[in-house]
Amino acid sequence: MGTVNVRSGMLYLDFTYRGKRCKEQTKLNDNIENRNKLNKLMSVIEKQIHLGIFDFGYHFPSSKKAPYFKQIERLIARQEGKGSMPFHDFASMWFEEKEVEWRKSHIETVNGIVLHHLLPTFGEMPIGSISKADILAFRLHLVKTPSASGKLRSASRNNHILVVLRMILNEAAERFGYVSPWLNIKALSVPRTEIQPFSLDEVQLILSHVREDFRSYFLVRFFTGLRTGEIDGLMWKNIELDKRKMHIHQSWVRGQIEKTKTSDSYRTLVLSERVYDALYAQWQQTGHKSDFVFCDKNGHALNQRNLSKRVWYPLLNYLGLEKRNPYQTRHTAATLWLASGENPEWIARQLGHANTSMLFRVYSRYVPDLRRKDGEAFESFLSENK
Repeated sequence: MGTVNVRSGMLYLDFTYRGKRCKEQTKLNDNIENRNKLNKLMSVIEKQIHLGIFDFGYHFPSSKKAPYFKQIERLIARQEGKGSMPFHDFASMWFEEKEVEWRKSHIETVNGIVLHHLLPTFGEMPIGSISKADILAFRLHLVKTPSASGKLRSASRNNHILVVLRMILNEAAERFGYVSPWLNIKALSVPRTEIQPFSLDEVQLILSHVREDFRSYFLVRFFTGLRTGEIDGLMWKNIELDKRKMHIHQSWVRGQIEKTKTSDSYRTLVLSERVYDALYAQWQQTGHKSDFVFCDKNGHALNQRNLSKRVWYPLLNYLGLEKRNPYQTRHTAATLWLASGENPEWIARQLGHANTSMLFRVYSRYVPDLRRKDGEAFESFLSENK
């Protein structure tokens, strides 16, 4: 139910329309006469909303929400009944509403999914007519149809596509008041991610043979566990060499600086001796050349694909090491910390995880192979308490 409230001595209307809370300011002072006037207007608005004839733009032409509701009302007017809005119209409206919440890289990802996967299948269908059978048929199509590269998409990729469809269909069902067809539809089973961390001997081998201009880069990756985007987006303004601290506040994603992956990724690391020495050496190379700690010869952020192709993979091949992507440096840091007996909560904070659950689920199985001391602490405890 709408109400009349006051802000800075001026009255405003507070009500909900089409699932959006509206706080529309007036130029009326707070007094009994003006409150009565607005209470009557509020009563009219509520009746019009109930009857489905409310025109937001007519009542509040100067509101920032007026263009938004004009578009909504135009689309709704095309409906013959609940859920008859074409999928492409609702998906477009949903996307506009949601993109303010997302990083640019995620906006591009979702937009690609909608354009290349969802619209070709569901675009002209009334959104309320899409059934569970339609969803399952679409899922089967994703599983059996090769991508543009000619290869079948991974289960993880197909799940990402299905998540976007689920979000759109559930939002439509909630707005138009019908039961969502997304009932008891499970995600595709995703094989356990196989990580391939390097041993400490392999790390030392790599660092002793890598090109001199990239030694500091890979040393920092191996001993901080930074994500690729985090180290590529690392800037000198976020390094405090005098305090031996590194602040992870941003990430380099698709050619631009963005926020870190999650709020927990926003963190400060205390530099170990080796990492401090590497960054100090790097300062001599790029400190007065670029805002980026690690950069190309022109001072620009590193091109990760080029770096992998020209430096990383040729080095592994030269050393006779199994081919692994550079992200394995992060997994290596985690397993080495665990093997050395570091506190799991500290490791989780270093990695930017919200808690230790991923740490134990993904990494702990590698610890026995590194330490070869399973159960040793318990055996010692029992021996001391005979």
